[in-house]
Amino acid sequence: GRLGFLATTGSAAPFIGLFGTVIGIMTSFQAIAASKNTSLSVVAPGIAEALLATAIGLLAAIPAVIAYNKLSSDANKIAVRMEGFSDEFSAILSRQIDEKVAQKA
Repeated sequence: GRLGFLATTGSAAPFIGLFGTVIGIMTSFQAIAASKNTSLSVVAPGIAEALLATAIGLLAAIPAVIAYNKLSSDANKIAVRMEGFSDEFSAILSRQIDEKVAQKA
C-alpha cells in the first residue's frame, strides 16, 4: 500500500536524480564538443542541470525514507500491542471456559 509507495520513492528517487545528473553532464560534454571551448559559459548550464537533477532526487528521497521509517516503526509498535492484547484476551477467554467447564462438572 502506501508504505510500499514510500519505500519505492525513497529507493528510486536517487537513481532518477542520478539519471538526470548523467544527462546534465552529457549535455555539458556535448556543448564543449560543439563549441570546442571549455569556458564556464559553455559548461555551466549542463552542470547546473546535473546538480538540479541530483537535488530533486534527494529532495524526493529523503522525506520519503524518513516517512517510511516512521510509519513502519509505528506499524510495528501497533502490531506488538495488538499481539499482546490478543494473548491477554485469549488467556481471559480460556480461563472463563475452564471455569464454566469446572462448574458443570
